[in-house]
Amino acid sequence: MKKKDLVFIVIVALFLMPFFVFTEVYDFYNTFNKEHGMIMSFIKFAVLATLGESIGLRIKSGVYNQKGFGIIPRAIVWGFLGLGIKMAFVIFAIGTPAFLVYMGMEDAVQVLKGDLSWGKIFVAFCISTSMNLIFAPVFMTFHKITDTHILNNGGTIAGFLKPIKFKEIFPSLNWSVQWGFVFKKTIPFFWIPAHTITFCLPEEWQILFAALLGVVLGVLLSIAAIMGQKK
Repeated sequence: MKKKDLVFIVIVALFLMPFFVFTEVYDFYNTFNKEHGMIMSFIKFAVLATLGESIGLRIKSGVYNQKGFGIIPRAIVWGFLGLGIKMAFVIFAIGTPAFLVYMGMEDAVQVLKGDLSWGKIFVAFCISTSMNLIFAPVFMTFHKITDTHILNNGGTIAGFLKPIKFKEIFPSLNWSVQWGFVFKKTIPFFWIPAHTITFCLPEEWQILFAALLGVVLGVLLSIAAIMGQKK
């Protein structure tokens, strides 16, 4: 482990420590999270998912940040993506059990709200599957487009605020990696199982857990980038 890795770990630990050491901080988090779920979704993803991308950069390039990477623009994008993810969680967590009721599982809504059971795991799996097959591909593609936009404009805030050239970026994406790895492998083998766990958790912890998965996403994105360079 290099010195910069130790410094990085210490900074992250110091940031998280108050939530575990001081009851007042933890209580404030819980209250604010319940009363302002969308705001907290923005903050959680802006911080944790960007942290994951920095870790991914460390794996790929040996540094946590570099010129042109665009930490601030990435955090802004992740914040707004967090709002979309929260919206998707609400839509699919309500809509999928309702569909299961329509299909004959009359207690699907009650099972999801109850204690952990095989029925709850099944409903959570159905929510995760529907969300990751319908919402995730669009979300992942849009995120890749914004990443490309940030890099193309030098990682600056001024460059980030320029109009996104969707018509140019979309066909330039490495669809071999996007389809062959991001869609075909990470969705069925990681995201569906991971979000099944997510929807088994109490509602107030779901977005935090999903944001923590953003750290894992950073690693996956670095792997995808390395694969793309080999093509």
